[in-house]
Amino acid sequence: MTGKLKSGRMVVEGSYAVAHAAAMCRPDVISAYPITPQTHIVEDLSQFVADGAIDSKYINVESEFSALSALVGSSAAGARTYSATTSQGLALMHEVLFNAAGMRLPIVMTIVNRSMSAPINIWNDHQDSVAERDTGWIQLYIEDAQELVDTTVQAYLIGEDPDVSLPVMVCMDGFILSHVFEPVELLDQEKVDEFLPQFSPVRALDPENPESFGMFVDPEYYMDFRYLVEQAMDASRQKIADAARKFESAFGRYYGGLIDTYHTDGAEIILVAMGSLVGTLRDVVDDLREKGVSVGLLKIRAFRPFPIDEILKVVARAKVVVVLDKNISLGTGEGAVTTEIKAGLYDSGSDIRVPVMGFVVGLGGRDIPVGTVQRIVAKAKTVAESGVSGRSEFVDLKHLRV
Repeated sequence: MTGKLKSGRMVVEGSYAVAHAAAMCRPDVISAYPITPQTHIVEDLSQFVADGAIDSKYINVESEFSALSALVGSSAAGARTYSATTSQGLALMHEVLFNAAGMRLPIVMTIVNRSMSAPINIWNDHQDSVAERDTGWIQLYIEDAQELVDTTVQAYLIGEDPDVSLPVMVCMDGFILSHVFEPVELLDQEKVDEFLPQFSPVRALDPENPESFGMFVDPEYYMDFRYLVEQAMDASRQKIADAARKFESAFGRYYGGLIDTYHTDGAEIILVAMGSLVGTLRDVVDDLREKGVSVGLLKIRAFRPFPIDEILKVVARAKVVVVLDKNISLGTGEGAVTTEIKAGLYDSGSDIRVPVMGFVVGLGGRDIPVGTVQRIVAKAKTVAESGVSGRSEFVDLKHLRV
């Protein structure tokens, strides 16, 4: 290698930060297909390779389907792999997402969250990755650029663990995080090498020891394979928590395990959200607490595996749970996180009977101002006093004649 990437605290674009973090993980193969707002990530990685700063095989492909297909082959051959995509590109990968998980390939991919067409929209919500929640990929959602850097390295540690061996999506909000410039502590290569061991695949294609990957199976075996993926997903729960604590020991930063909490002890109202919205909610919680409102915040870092046990411990003594979903599960009238929490409460076997209010917010990049959140909390206060909540609702609708 002829170049060297700088480390230390710098003001950089979010996309550069994640490209730098991915490079520090020493991927053997990077596949790339440009799509807004993901393009800057693979452009930066291309420049790193061209400059000789990283020793990776960089593959330009003709579509997102090909981008992930190339990594399936590379990972099956024993390579550490990386790609990034968004929205329609992720949708085009849908078939291959199942292949990667079913073949137990620990690919890491950054998802720069963007709304799904139609109508065409390039701004942020979580519909693209939430729609892929059943493919068998671990999904981690990120609040800010520094967490993005640090979680990218953790993702390899989690996915490559022999007890897991599953692919991982690291999900960042498009434009809000991908195109923002902010101070970020870029990681040092030697420290990352100490934290993240070389990839040692559980199994790999080898002419000297032939094996089959993703072969045809009949009903005698298929269901058992899916069950094994579910077991691996369940095993990843502890691995996600362990990776976060290990990273804290090595680098001094911690963002929670499967979840994180803010002022939830004794809170009557618990706000729940994923992604960059969490930053806004922290400010709202601070402001409302100064005004005497008993409100706290629960941040979901891992949507898959879904951390229902951790959530139940936090909300057990609350009077109302308020979920802000940047997605909509059409036909149910609510977002996927709301549905998951309601199902978890019903199936918990406990006597927790806290009302759950669901609000669909921010679709297609619509602003979620502080005033909107304050109005939502005001509704939650009414429910906290009465104990009765209504149906989930869309927030801040403007143009119903479309």
